[in-house]
Amino acid sequence: MADELRKYLGRNGGPGADADESDVESDDFGSFCALRGIKERAVCVELRKKNGDILAVNLGWIEKFQFEPSEGITLHAAGGQKIRIKGRNLNAGGRPLFQNLCRHRVLWVMETDRPANLKAAVDETVIEQIDW
Repeated sequence: MADELRKYLGRNGGPGADADESDVESDDFGSFCALRGIKERAVCVELRKKNGDILAVNLGWIEKFQFEPSEGITLHAAGGQKIRIKGRNLNAGGRPLFQNLCRHRVLWVMETDRPANLKAAVDETVIEQIDW
């Protein structure tokens, strides 16, 4: 019986699948990474702090995405958890972070350290702080 089921293990990203992150076409914008394909969707987004802490959030459990220019992005997750992303150009440019989050296309978001923040172009998206 187990041998009969083994042929299904590699399908749809299940155990045994050969797909990894390198098989997915994405654009790295320095402070976040967005999927490139129109039909591509991320299941989770990794939130990476400067100190090495990482929180992976299932995008399906985010009830509300909120953007306020003065406050940044607030993700209202199930269970009342609020995640705040503060920075600049969060909803600007050719591939805005906020719009990509709403469309479940962001793989990870990373805080930028001070030297990289100072070197960043004026129109570049910069993540100054992530709170959860």
